[in-house]
Amino acid sequence: MLHRAVRVVGMLALALLVPALAACGSESQGKNTDDDLVDALEVPESGVCRNLTPDDVALPANATATVPCSEEHTAETFATGELPEEFDDAEYDDTELGHYAYRTCSTAFATFVEADESLVLRTTLSWAWFRPSAKAWGKGARWYRCDVLGGSTASATYRPLPETAKGMLAGRPPDVWLSCARGPSVGEGEKVPCSQKHDWRAVTTVKLGQPEDTYPGDRVMESRTRSFCSTSVQAWLNYPAEYEYGFTFFHKAEWEAGVRRSVCWARTSE
Repeated sequence: MLHRAVRVVGMLALALLVPALAACGSESQGKNTDDDLVDALEVPESGVCRNLTPDDVALPANATATVPCSEEHTAETFATGELPEEFDDAEYDDTELGHYAYRTCSTAFATFVEADESLVLRTTLSWAWFRPSAKAWGKGARWYRCDVLGGSTASATYRPLPETAKGMLAGRPPDVWLSCARGPSVGEGEKVPCSQKHDWRAVTTVKLGQPEDTYPGDRVMESRTRSFCSTSVQAWLNYPAEYEYGFTFFHKAEWEAGVRRSVCWARTSE
C-alpha cells in the first residue's frame, strides 16, 4: 500500500487564537466607529451585525457601527458578558484573559452555528473576541464580546454571512463554508473554500488527549497525528490501495487553551 504523509504544522481555524492571545496595541477601535460604542463601559449588545475586516479583528477593542443583519455584513455578535471577578485586577493584556475568552467563545460558537468539535476545525468560519478599550478597562469595564466571522485570520477579506449565522453549519454544510487547500501540499498550498478548485480537503479530526492531560510535546503530537490521520483518511476515502494525506497538529499554546484535536486532510479534488 502506498500512502504519503505531508507534514503540516500551520494554523487552520485556530488562527483565531492569535487575536485572542494578543496584547493590546493601538488605541484604534476599528473603522467606521460609533461614538456611543467607543470606550464603552457597559456589556455590548448581542445578536447585532457589523462589517468587520481583518484589520478590525487584529485589534483588542472594537467600536465599529452596527448594520441591520438583513443587509450585507461579515460579522455577527453571538455572545457577550461580564468577565469573572478574577479579572477585576488583571492587566489589560493578561494571557489568562485570552485563555478565558477562547474557552468561552469557542464553546458558544460551536453551539451557535451547530458544529461539533471536528467541524469547528474544518470550517472556513471562525470567531473573534473583543474586550473594552484600554481607557474603559482603566475605568473598570470588564466584559467580552464574541463575533462569528465569514473567514479566518488567514483570510485577506471576509465573506458576507447570511442574515443570521445561527445554525448555519447544521446538517451538511455547503462547501463554501468548508476548508480545502490548493497546491502541492497542505502546508505549501493556498487555503480556499471547498466550493473552489482544490487539491486537498480537511475531512476528519483526531482526538489526542483529555481536558486534564498535559501537553505531550511536538514530537509526540506529530507522531500520533500522522498515525491516526493515515488510518482516518484511508477510511474516509473508502480504503483505496493508494492514497495521499496531510495533517495539521497544534502546539502548546493551543493545547493550553483547550484544543485536543488534529486535522486530517485527504488528497482529493472532490
